[in-house]
Amino acid sequence: MILSDRDILARLEAGDLVVEPLDDPDLQVQPASIDLRLGREFLEFQRTNIPCIHPNSEQEVDEYVEETVVEEGGEFILHPGDFVLGTTKERVEIPPDLIAHVQGRSSMGRLAVVIHATAGIIDPGYRGQITLELSNLGTAPVSLTPDMRISQVIFTRLTSPAQRPYGVDRGSKYQDQTGPQASKIQGDNEFGGEQ
Repeated sequence: MILSDRDILARLEAGDLVVEPLDDPDLQVQPASIDLRLGREFLEFQRTNIPCIHPNSEQEVDEYVEETVVEEGGEFILHPGDFVLGTTKERVEIPPDLIAHVQGRSSMGRLAVVIHATAGIIDPGYRGQITLELSNLGTAPVSLTPDMRISQVIFTRLTSPAQRPYGVDRGSKYQDQTGPQASKIQGDNEFGGEQ
């Protein structure tokens, strides 16, 4: 069951669901979601001459990812065909009985900006900022301004709370992240990691 605005506000007030800072609830809390704002940090993927990316090698990611921080009052230009990792301004804490889904706002989709490529699920138990997988599918550059409402998060109640929620007990790689995080897939057990 998807939470309505009434349910979202009640859970926020009870403190078991956290979205902070939520500076303007009247603007950000929608009928069945919360609008999240764009943070200031981006990870840009540079053109590179490496033959391919090996998911089990952290070194290659470091070679072609560059961090950009947008200054106060500045903007980030997302060019056609570009893929960057951004972050939400808000930090979330998802309780064990909810799962959250990150979606782009329709206004951004109408500018040909995609907010997530595949990582639209926020697991029960997750804490931290949300990494956004931003792409421009259009033919013109798009200006992204920190603090703009860029995505929305929808909360669905599980049939029962997760027995093993996302977190330290699971060895979850992105728990308590701040800013955009590059892939940590090399930590997966199929590549010799602990998870």
